Amino acid sequence: MLKIFTIVGTRPQFIKAAAVSRVINEKYIGKIEESIVHTGQHHDDNMSLVFFNELNIPRPKYNLGISGGSHGVMTGRMLEAIENLLLSQRPDWVLVYGDTNSTLAGALAAVKAHIPVAHIEAGLRSFNRCMPEEINRIVTDRVSTLLFCPTERAVALLQGEGIIEGVHNIGDVMYDISLFYREHARKHSKCLEQLGLQEGVFALVTCHRAENTDDPKRLTEIVAAIGRIADNFPVVFPIHPRTHKLLNDYGITHLLGSTRILEPLSFLDMMALGQAAKVILTDSGGLQKEAFFYGVPCITMRDETEWMETVITGANVLVGSSAEKIFSAYIQASMRNTVETGKPYGDGNAAGKIVSILAR
Repeated sequence: MLKIFTIVGTRPQFIKAAAVSRVINEKYIGKIEESIVHTGQHHDDNMSLVFFNELNIPRPKYNLGISGGSHGVMTGRMLEAIENLLLSQRPDWVLVYGDTNSTLAGALAAVKAHIPVAHIEAGLRSFNRCMPEEINRIVTDRVSTLLFCPTERAVALLQGEGIIEGVHNIGDVMYDISLFYREHARKHSKCLEQLGLQEGVFALVTCHRAENTDDPKRLTEIVAAIGRIADNFPVVFPIHPRTHKLLNDYGITHLLGSTRILEPLSFLDMMALGQAAKVILTDSGGLQKEAFFYGVPCITMRDETEWMETVITGANVLVGSSAEKIFSAYIQASMRNTVETGKPYGDGNAAGKIVSILAR
């Protein structure tokens, strides 16, 4: 039996892992044994447990409980704990997702223990090496045996770096998830009703990236723009705990004006809100794509993005952190009913292709 360890630690990774776990549990019982290792990077129930419940993911077999601290401290603690686990259990493969500290620690621990690594969402590049995520994904790609790319562009970027062996364009597992759960979310989430929101009559905002939250000037510009939008149109802001703390530390929460600040929402509630929003403003890579999948205009409050397909098609616009640019982009987006996107992220069977290749 093929023994796989899946290393996850953040809510986007739980969601992506759900697609692969579902295929294993439905089609490879008795052939593949998957053990989920939760590093603890996102540890509270709103950021962690609720996703395992809603997505019907097997509970983690191992929970390392590692969170907080600087990037080096967190990654180092994870590396040590994962290495001990791998040396004692000796899986055949280690699966890592995306570009977090959990991704890097899992990949490094595995390759040093001579266990092959499969990287899901390989080949993404923002070309901004000030982002910790950029370093994590570059290093992970370099040490991986199998590189599962979500797009042709990702394959081409790897080729440009001389990485050709083991590269597969399988599509995006998030597209799998979107197709599988979107109707379920619309039917079963009561979020819109509970918040008194009407479809197409609100803006959805998220902001959590360190490049924005750790810079008081950037965050002030962003929240000022959000507050200005909220003066004209309903805005809901499910807020990351760290972002909430920094807003208070900087003394700028009042700039949000009439914005409705919410606790972090469950996966199904966020999916229901994303589909129903008139426009999405975010610095999240995952939410950029979800907006793309739903045909909802997206404004990305970053200077660059790994998901250039969303920009090239016109579904998404990069505005940085300028309050004026954010508000201007909102005005333009609010006049659109939907966006045409095409299908650059595959056919919705990325997870099936991943597991099939691993099984071979």
